[in-house]
Amino acid sequence: MQKRPKGKPYFKPRVPQNEHRLNREITAAEVRVVGEGIEPGVYPLAEALKMAEAQEVDLVEISPNAVPPVCRLIDYKKFLYEKKKKDKEQKAKSKQSEVKEIRFTPNTDDHDFDFKAKHAEKFLQEGNKVKCYVQFKGRAIMFQERGELLLLKFAERLAEVGALESMPKMEGRRMFAIFTPKKKK
Repeated sequence: MQKRPKGKPYFKPRVPQNEHRLNREITAAEVRVVGEGIEPGVYPLAEALKMAEAQEVDLVEISPNAVPPVCRLIDYKKFLYEKKKKDKEQKAKSKQSEVKEIRFTPNTDDHDFDFKAKHAEKFLQEGNKVKCYVQFKGRAIMFQERGELLLLKFAERLAEVGALESMPKMEGRRMFAIFTPKKKK
């Protein structure tokens, strides 16, 4: 086995690469240039680079797959900052929906049913999914029809705010149904 010389790493250190090509890294002969203070249009690369130098900004390749590639005259650090800020805003706006669970037994009383239905309506209006199930314990497994009727009655009650994904199904000692919120108009 060969020994490694002292001070030499096993691998080449990775040079950090930019997400976008800048200035001299752009390989296209002609580019579509956009930005502040210039006439948008298609220019030869050399002319676009001169425009960038004149304004003391970078030529950033925004969309490399377009024909010709689209480049923007902007300070690259400022461009990255704005992009990061925009991505953060989008992430904050997109809400992850949760699955809320509601449990019944085959002998659930009307008052309990109403109480749980109100909670389910609130969950659906907030944009969450609702998974409700009937738990069968011991001999109660004989009353599967009661559980199915209970879930269908629940689906009827939630028809205005949520839609039943599929008919109630048995899974072990539980019969469950999943409701999704209806889209707001």
